[in-house]
Amino acid sequence: MKVNDLSFLDQPWILKFIFYPRRDPRKSSAKNAEDHFIEVEDGISIGCRFHVRNPDCPTIIYFHGNGETVGDYDNIAPFYNRMKINLFVTDYRGYGLSGGEPTVTKMIRDARVIFDALDDIIEEGGYNKDIFIMGRSLGSVPAIELESLYPTRFKGMIIESGLAGVFCLSTGMSTFLPGLNMKINAAKGIEEFNKKIGGIHLPTLIIHAQNDLLVPLIAGRELYDRIPSEDKRLFIVPNADHNTLIAVGGERYFRAIGEFVFGHI
Repeated sequence: MKVNDLSFLDQPWILKFIFYPRRDPRKSSAKNAEDHFIEVEDGISIGCRFHVRNPDCPTIIYFHGNGETVGDYDNIAPFYNRMKINLFVTDYRGYGLSGGEPTVTKMIRDARVIFDALDDIIEEGGYNKDIFIMGRSLGSVPAIELESLYPTRFKGMIIESGLAGVFCLSTGMSTFLPGLNMKINAAKGIEEFNKKIGGIHLPTLIIHAQNDLLVPLIAGRELYDRIPSEDKRLFIVPNADHNTLIAVGGERYFRAIGEFVFGHI
């Protein structure tokens, strides 16, 4: 399947509504954290951090939400490691220690390069080849894109606060795009993503907050309903909002992820 063409969104006045890059010079002090800088273009590398419990453990490649960086997961990764899951967190251009400036097209294309690099890391390091893909909020877009490109390489997919299925609508841009051509491209972009969602047959876990105001729960339910996989689950965190899923969900949140991962290897 071809890479989704969302280049009509790569205009400065639109990008400022989509991306909120934040620099983060932190390097992890954790002994089991490995920093990797993956070159996605001449002179431009994306910072990724691999939190390894053990080479024998399955790995989640994690695309984080907007305004976040890999450094924000230094305190979260240990919970995955305790479940015997390795966590590979990736930034986007302009985020954390990464170079360049983010665009929608580059975010999607970079995801493919990053996964190929992770594949090499796993192969060369003799790691367990059971890989899951996870995308949170904005990260659901590259996650679903990767699933469509490599449907046989992942054991399962986890989407948290997902907006991939309503990506163009949720930016608030599609209604106000100037010119007929841009409106047509927006409709095509939404249609292409809908097709990708309609092609998901991997085991899938959808996690959503009950009180999410940024990406309302109805979007999570819609995403769940439209995924044709026969093995899917919708996990709603009561009383949580977009940014408090872990704080409110606590043990239940991580237990849902752990049960999903180890139920599919």
